[in-house]
Amino acid sequence: MEELNILNLLIILTSAWLGGSAAKRMGYPAILGELIIGILLGPALLGLLETSEMINVLAEVGIILLMVYIGMEINFRDLGKASWPGLLAAIGGFIVPFALGYYTIIYFGGTQMAAIFVAIAVAVTSLATKSRILVDLKLLNTRIAYVLMAGALISDTLALVIFAGIISYVDAGSIDTLGLAWVAGKAILFFVFTALAGIYLLPLLGRFLMKSKINSRTLHFTLILIIVLGFSELAEVAGLHSILGAFMAGLFIRDGVFNRQISKDINNIFHDISIGFLAPIFFVSAGFNVTLEVFQTDLVMLIVVTLVAMIGKIFGTALFYLPSGYGWREGIAVGTGMNGRGAVEIIIAGIGLQMGIINNEIFSILVFMAIFTTLTVPLFLTWTTNWLRKRNELVHQESRSGYIILGANPLGLYMAKKLQDKNEVVIIDANREMVAEAKTQGFNSMYGNILKEETMEDAKAIEKGTFIGLTGNNEINFLAAQLAEDAFYIPNKIVLVSPSETGADVNMLDKINATSLFANKTELEPWASKISNGDFKENTLTIKEEISTREWVKEHKGDKNSILPFFIINTEGIIRPFHYNDTIAEGEKVIYLE
Repeated sequence: MEELNILNLLIILTSAWLGGSAAKRMGYPAILGELIIGILLGPALLGLLETSEMINVLAEVGIILLMVYIGMEINFRDLGKASWPGLLAAIGGFIVPFALGYYTIIYFGGTQMAAIFVAIAVAVTSLATKSRILVDLKLLNTRIAYVLMAGALISDTLALVIFAGIISYVDAGSIDTLGLAWVAGKAILFFVFTALAGIYLLPLLGRFLMKSKINSRTLHFTLILIIVLGFSELAEVAGLHSILGAFMAGLFIRDGVFNRQISKDINNIFHDISIGFLAPIFFVSAGFNVTLEVFQTDLVMLIVVTLVAMIGKIFGTALFYLPSGYGWREGIAVGTGMNGRGAVEIIIAGIGLQMGIINNEIFSILVFMAIFTTLTVPLFLTWTTNWLRKRNELVHQESRSGYIILGANPLGLYMAKKLQDKNEVVIIDANREMVAEAKTQGFNSMYGNILKEETMEDAKAIEKGTFIGLTGNNEINFLAAQLAEDAFYIPNKIVLVSPSETGADVNMLDKINATSLFANKTELEPWASKISNGDFKENTLTIKEEISTREWVKEHKGDKNSILPFFIINTEGIIRPFHYNDTIAEGEKVIYLE
């Protein structure tokens, strides 16, 4: 048996890290840099790196674990957030490029199997690409974001289903009707069994572990690995590829099966092992199989496939988007966002190459197509979303709505009063009298210890989009925000940071993925007293030029506690709390107290 070449592995991992880091710095997914570094250092160009049997084994384990992680990231309930018309656009972004890709390869004389592989590759959409770019462009709370996420989930799932059919067909080896029926039957049985196991058996296991108070993260990780490998082996027995089993296992290892905190930890472990270690080996070594000769021998095919991928994705999405009534301009914007390709496409293409269904030339075309199309996403999406902004057609839409406010003090009640017109707001406090007073004023308030999970569960924290820590105790605010992050995955955490408090400071905000309320350190008591006595004036200021909340505070704050910026109202009339990590766009309004 071949020994592992440690030096070769060290160079591959180091170069993968360098390439991935460079790509992320430029706003692209790490796999783009890993592919490019594999092409540069591999046989295609410099010839400094080469694959081996052990590298191939590690790469295969890497894609299995990566598919588990991809499956874990998919929540089919999220598809509904895009609305049915949005889902139609997502499907259009798959079907149209799929058809165009298939007939392009047939036109160039390729086989049907190769044509289907190319069709899958041009139809998929990279979820990793979308997530990073949406954050950078501040689009996560827009309707476009949910349509893009739905498109990525649908395209990846459809790609894997079609891939399963191809593997079944290849396994049959002939067009014998009985043989094909048997292979198709095995594939159907696999999906039925794994779905039933995921829906019924895994939750039973999770409940048993919770009842037995078994909280060992190591044991949970081992059990999940056993489940993953079991599903992967079932896929192989059914004549499918192991990545389908891993993907199905990931789909059902979801929230509610195991303890929330342990599930989050396990998800992070799979992320680190796959994306941080083994998957980069696969993507760098995938670059070893690329040949630059396609630029001489198959340049026309490369250009046509790339154009077909881009045009099919953008205009296919826009075409299916028309019946939604959201306008063709938003459809174009969604299409430009869906234009990037990623992990699933490269994995499927690599397996096709390994099985001899496609050759090195087709594989190289798919890799370069993925690189070229992904490079266009930030540029095109920036253009189209700015276009929508200027026309006031960029629609905001929260995925998880509602607020939990910690603190039934005058500031908390004032904030709740403004927010509850269009949102569900729950106020939590450990002071019974303040909770009772809040209830008499018509607020949805509850008594409880915010640091206990049961209290957050009673407040339906798993459904809420924003947690606001509004007590005068920094430590309580920070610990509660940490619980909201770790146990309930509340996306927005905003906390009051008091300048007089010690033991917790703004430096901790990044660690808990939170931000500071009012974009500044603020004393609670003086403003609580002013609001309680009615000794304040509410003002509204319309913003004429885009500005960060921090810069706004610097420009408008005179004496230390002279004004308090409370809310931002966007051009659609939607109100949000004023906090540090935010930008106030032109035309938006700031509500502040003085």
